Amino acid sequence: MSSEREQSMRRPIRRVSMLLMVMFVALFGSSTMIQAVQADALHTDARNTRTLLDSFSVERGSIVVDGVPVALSTPSDDEYEWQRQYPLGPLYASVTGYNTLGQGNSGIEEAMNAELTGTANSQFLEQVLATLTGQDPSGASVELTIDSAAQQAAADGLGDREGAVIAIEPETGEVLAMHSSPTFDPNAFASHDIAAVREVYDQLLNDPGDPLVNRTIAGDLYYPGSVFKLITAAAALESGRYTLQSEFENPVELQLPQSTAVVRNATRGPCGPGETATLETAIVLSCNIQFALLAQELGAEALRQQAAAFGFGEQLEIPLRVTPSQYPAELNEPNLMLTGFGQYDVRVTPLQMAMVSAAINNDGTMLRPQMIDRVLAPNLDVVDDPEAEILGNPISAATAAALRGAMERGVTEGLASNAAIPGVTVGGKTGTAETGERGEPFNLWFTGYGELGDRSVAVAVVVVPSENIVGDTSNVIAAPIGRAVIEAVLNS
Repeated sequence: MSSEREQSMRRPIRRVSMLLMVMFVALFGSSTMIQAVQADALHTDARNTRTLLDSFSVERGSIVVDGVPVALSTPSDDEYEWQRQYPLGPLYASVTGYNTLGQGNSGIEEAMNAELTGTANSQFLEQVLATLTGQDPSGASVELTIDSAAQQAAADGLGDREGAVIAIEPETGEVLAMHSSPTFDPNAFASHDIAAVREVYDQLLNDPGDPLVNRTIAGDLYYPGSVFKLITAAAALESGRYTLQSEFENPVELQLPQSTAVVRNATRGPCGPGETATLETAIVLSCNIQFALLAQELGAEALRQQAAAFGFGEQLEIPLRVTPSQYPAELNEPNLMLTGFGQYDVRVTPLQMAMVSAAINNDGTMLRPQMIDRVLAPNLDVVDDPEAEILGNPISAATAAALRGAMERGVTEGLASNAAIPGVTVGGKTGTAETGERGEPFNLWFTGYGELGDRSVAVAVVVVPSENIVGDTSNVIAAPIGRAVIEAVLNS
């Protein structure tokens, strides 16, 4: 009887113990969830006013181009302690982006936020040392690969026209210029008046010119038109079935199969004087008909694989996030032929086309684009010093050499003549791409490279004029911008 009584008395104790254990596990689990899983989300939540105040109590590191800060923090006389400034605001807006109070960041300000605020794992010891020595917390400076002269040349070349310019060094992948137009002034986002910042953001977001979009790497992407012929030609040469002297029929117009659509060359005439035209002539004179026939012979898979080898479809961070370029997944025969000269639904970033030209210039080796030269702690210790990284070899050295020969002929005697620079080896390809929208201006392209001594640079330019202009518009408008950027890099 006593044992039964003892057991009955213990049951409530067990129940209470079990309840306490369940409550402890629940409390432990919820606290672990907050600390380990939700901590970052809670820390970055725009409603977390403590985080906002803390982030502005740190002297944010500078963003530097050629030794000159293009974004820096100065003391503020309000509760936020520091004020962000952009001395050359619109010129570098597509690079720096903006840093705001409560409206998020963009550009390098976003991609390198941890380093700029001193919270990156690589800066942990520096922050501990600063705390122990009583120093005020501060972030690291981020030095960029941008060439200030090239950046200015890109901005001057575009002016007020819609478009984008990007330049990269073929042997390292370093981004030397990145300018998107229309641009904006990031100083307007640096205000400590949250309502004013939100008003500026809404105005720019609703601006039909989309000034907040970095057209060099993102946005709706562009139809490449004839600059895509470099990829079609690369696929042909890599197949082993073609050389630059391979010949194609040379009619004045070509009716697409299964369609009433007709393909014509930009000149509305044949591709040179003969009954046939070589692949080299088709590149130099930028003939659509021969590239439509070539795409038909190669097939969609060969073009798709070559585009992928150059980086189409690949997610890149440079460290800005890059929208992948696209080659269509499903194609019938007439649409396949249109993709041979960059029409139908081929879509690219200017960065992608600069990477193509860079690989051609660099004997077929393609480097990962990179904007960061080095990251310096407040005590000038090097926190990060990125090394050049090979992305792949989309084409052989022999194919690259053949394409260089054709591109250089395109500048000396073809449709990219306005890219020529006395004393400099320049290869280039222009393009005039229809957008598929009736009445919409064409996309005017130039991509190519310049080489002088041991220095080289690859560029891509796209301009969307306010209206279509009759004539050789890409050579008249886009090629001179590319030439100016090449000159700026090689003369710096």
